[in-house]
Amino acid sequence: MPGYADIINWIAILTELHAQTNTSLCDLGCSLGSSANAMANGLGDKDCGMIAIDNSQAMLDKATAHSSRNANRIHFRLDDIREVDIQNASLVVLNFTLQFLPREERAELLGKIAKGLQPGGILILSEKIQAETPDEDERLIEMHHAFKRSQGYSELEVSQKRSALENILLPEKLSTHTQRLKDVGFTSVDCWFQCFNFVSMVARVSPIAPMTDSLT
Repeated sequence: MPGYADIINWIAILTELHAQTNTSLCDLGCSLGSSANAMANGLGDKDCGMIAIDNSQAMLDKATAHSSRNANRIHFRLDDIREVDIQNASLVVLNFTLQFLPREERAELLGKIAKGLQPGGILILSEKIQAETPDEDERLIEMHHAFKRSQGYSELEVSQKRSALENILLPEKLSTHTQRLKDVGFTSVDCWFQCFNFVSMVARVSPIAPMTDSLT
């Protein structure tokens, strides 16, 4: 995927900036553990609990093997991310995970994340998106396929990959993601990365407003 390494590197940087001591960090749909390890690397000396969740034991086994350096920081767990109770979190990652859930179930999960974040906490949401217009969408797809061919994929492999994901990966427009995130409780959404039809966003919940002395 174009730009994936950049997203992983920035997850470490965003963790360094936003992880709050004595809170939890969550990687939902951790796959091979790249995002979880990036968070662990970005934590430094902060005392935080970290959980990485996937619904595939085979993936978790590989993630555990790839995470030996951070074995004492990351707790890998077999579970359905829709059933996870998010509490006292300062950072949650959904790195190309939400797009595999039915569209009608996405708002509920995002709302649960928003409620489980501490004031000032963030969600890093990376997704493959639809463009705002069909013509733009087709151009982005064409560029992505050209990128795949430049990486050595044949036309047949590109076509087979597209067909395999057609009814499994369900992308949405960036504007749809942004509005949904705000609807469920996030106060700001910034798209910080885009390459072709792949984006990563940072969604924030408000910090507690500072108290001021009242002059009456």
